[in-house]
Amino acid sequence: MRFLIVCMAMVLTPAWSQEIKFPPSFEKLAAKAVENVNVRLDGTMLQAAGQFLSSEKADEKEAKKLVSGLKGIQVRSFEFAKEGEYSNADVAPIRTQLLHQGWAQIVAASSKKDRESAEIYVRREGGRVVGITVLAMEPKELTVVHIDGSIDLEGLSKLGGQFGVPEIDMNIKAPATKK
Repeated sequence: MRFLIVCMAMVLTPAWSQEIKFPPSFEKLAAKAVENVNVRLDGTMLQAAGQFLSSEKADEKEAKKLVSGLKGIQVRSFEFAKEGEYSNADVAPIRTQLLHQGWAQIVAASSKKDRESAEIYVRREGGRVVGITVLAMEPKELTVVHIDGSIDLEGLSKLGGQFGVPEIDMNIKAPATKK
């Protein structure tokens, strides 16, 4: 019976954790990059780190609340000396994983002028967000942020600048009206 339970746990574990796997090409990118960030925090580490956040300061209190529902944070970021050091083929395996695991792309933004793009994917279960992945691409930079766990999208920006998560501007300005 214990063997059966262990086998079931091993089979069901991928459903509990929505961690993404970075493709082998990311190690090659790290070798070419002038700056390389690799952050990987599991739930236990996040809970321990959350203990250092103050319950007295409003922004830290909010971040502490957000962290309590997280299972993990992964960040990979590369900055290159020149353009063309990475390609769309380096990012494609991540998109494929997300789409095969039931993630939905909620944002696809690009600027031809600046040659920048960003994509945001979310995973929902029972009407709540249980994961978010951001792909940000610039001519000389590539960043992937993956957050696994119950997430309040409104409060997500409070994690910016903490735990290796880049600051994310979640303020969307309404277009100016003509008078």
